[in-house]
Amino acid sequence: MTGTAGGTGDTRQRLIDVAVELFTRHSFAGTSLQMIADELGFTKAAIYHHFRTREQLLDAVVEPILGRLRDVIDEAEQLRGVHARADHMLAGFADLAVHNPVVSVLAADPAVAEMLRRDREWDELIERQMRLLSDVDPGPSGHVKAAVVLAGIAGASGPTFVNIDRDALRAHLVETGRRALGLRIRNPRR
Repeated sequence: MTGTAGGTGDTRQRLIDVAVELFTRHSFAGTSLQMIADELGFTKAAIYHHFRTREQLLDAVVEPILGRLRDVIDEAEQLRGVHARADHMLAGFADLAVHNPVVSVLAADPAVAEMLRRDREWDELIERQMRLLSDVDPGPSGHVKAAVVLAGIAGASGPTFVNIDRDALRAHLVETGRRALGLRIRNPRR
């Protein structure tokens, strides 16, 4: 009986890991609880013990990403100057996306976007993130640039670019984002 608590946590994490793998392969909308159960050799009833719905499982997948995004936004908002805040937000989001390829898949999935936007906390984080980037160029132009940069980072950090070294990819994403936002490009040779 001593292994029960650890076993439950291990099983929950295995479910999350397989969900990430299947979401990456098939999208959130294209992944059923039955597919996850089949991948692990479980019954759907075993999954229901941990997650009653696919949405609850998605929440468990997104929560650590959401927590890190919240930290990046909080840190950026503490900096002085619009450009410093935007640069920190840009670099932090690129780092988050590069080290969590599921960000790419989830960002491109309309079902996920709709579900997350209905969550007040997530919607507020997205607005704060957009504001940090769009304040560089106030008005519609800045908002469009911010949306393009965020979507571009999410799209370019996923499975399509899996053969690029993660650090090199992050550097490319940050440099491209800086150019798009009109931020100063840093000379990496200094």
